[in-house]
Amino acid sequence: MPLITLFSAPKPFTNPHIAIIQRNAIKSWTLLPDVEVILFGEEEGLPEAARELDVKHIAQVSRSVTGVPLISSMVQLARENGSSDLLCIINSDMILMPDFLEAAKQAVKLNDKFVLLSQRWDYDIPAVLDFAEGWASRLSESVRKQNQLHRPAGSDFFLFPRDCYQDIPNFTIGRAGWDNWMIYQARMQNWPVIDCTPSVMIIHQNHDYSHLPGGKPHYNHPDTDVNIRLAGGQAHIRYTILDATHQLAQGGKLVRPKMTSLRFTRRFELFLRSIFSFLPEKTLENIVRPKRWKKRFKKLFK
Repeated sequence: MPLITLFSAPKPFTNPHIAIIQRNAIKSWTLLPDVEVILFGEEEGLPEAARELDVKHIAQVSRSVTGVPLISSMVQLARENGSSDLLCIINSDMILMPDFLEAAKQAVKLNDKFVLLSQRWDYDIPAVLDFAEGWASRLSESVRKQNQLHRPAGSDFFLFPRDCYQDIPNFTIGRAGWDNWMIYQARMQNWPVIDCTPSVMIIHQNHDYSHLPGGKPHYNHPDTDVNIRLAGGQAHIRYTILDATHQLAQGGKLVRPKMTSLRFTRRFELFLRSIFSFLPEKTLENIVRPKRWKKRFKKLFK
């Protein structure tokens, strides 16, 4: 039985660059030992890519009214068709390396219920990767030189035991909000939220938004508004990697995150939310959001 069932709903393979980075990502997953891969959807080019990369393909997945796969359906199908005790939903442009597998092995020793996530490293990859021996070391060295660790926002993957996340709202994948809700839900259930950024390099292959309607970023689409509503409002989608309860350090040691200015600000925001929770959402957000504090200070000192 494999350790992890990795699953994703790739975009159509019609855009040449999107096709390249998706093949790069999925190929990297298949090179991990003790892992199975499931791809969901009927997007153009997906069946051919699944055959080429020798991974399981399930065409039928529930979709939003706009035709985009639903997170709830993907997780349920992975639970029904996967054969491992650990499930991992992951975006189809993310490259994984052996350190990811080691982090999963460590995390599963620590608790029956948890979620593993991390910040990503953004990197430009314009061509098909050469996966010859030593590829991971060469790539990680190059990524570190470019030094583009993404800010601690949501996560591009979530790894969790199959008994977790039994009741996920019908979020649309590829739009904002659902990943923040995953962190919120774990915190509400008192599961360890484990940030493996210190010990794992997860690589996001940069791309534009030409594959989305109007070429707009994912947070500017009506499906994002639906996701926010399903999540329970703005407060629930404010959860980020800064809300992790633990970090997985080098060597597999589980530690509490060090206090930083960003974490302090986030805790202060949560404190304000608890005090002013009776206010209407729009008023509350104007009071508690750090970026809005900064705008007010700038106006005061103009």
